[in-house]
Amino acid sequence: MEKMVVLGAQVREPVKKLDTFPRPEHTYYVSMQTDEVTSLCPVTGQPDWYTVRIEYGPDELCIESKSLKLYLWSFREEGHFCEKLADIIATDVQEQVRPRWVEVTVIQKPRGGISIDSRSRIGQRDQG
Repeated sequence: MEKMVVLGAQVREPVKKLDTFPRPEHTYYVSMQTDEVTSLCPVTGQPDWYTVRIEYGPDELCIESKSLKLYLWSFREEGHFCEKLADIIATDVQEQVRPRWVEVTVIQKPRGGISIDSRSRIGQRDQG
């Protein structure tokens, strides 16, 4: 097993690395969700609040939740549109965790009365 960077460590800043652990034998689907993600509007610099849901079909690895929290924190001072944020997260999960498939949903909380729901998927989602 790869050494974990976050779990068990005293971390006081965001990180871009997702810690992983071996997939339990019968686990075929994982969903992780939080409504405490922020980033900045790339045009105005104002903060945007998001709900982020990551669903994936693990192959060999699962995402450790503390590292996910610190990873999502890393977007706090970055400027991204909602659609790009979903794409970045899906790509990072695919590159670092190598699931069979990953789907990321990012829902921007209403600003000016408009809410945005964006999804990015890599791989073919399993049926079942």
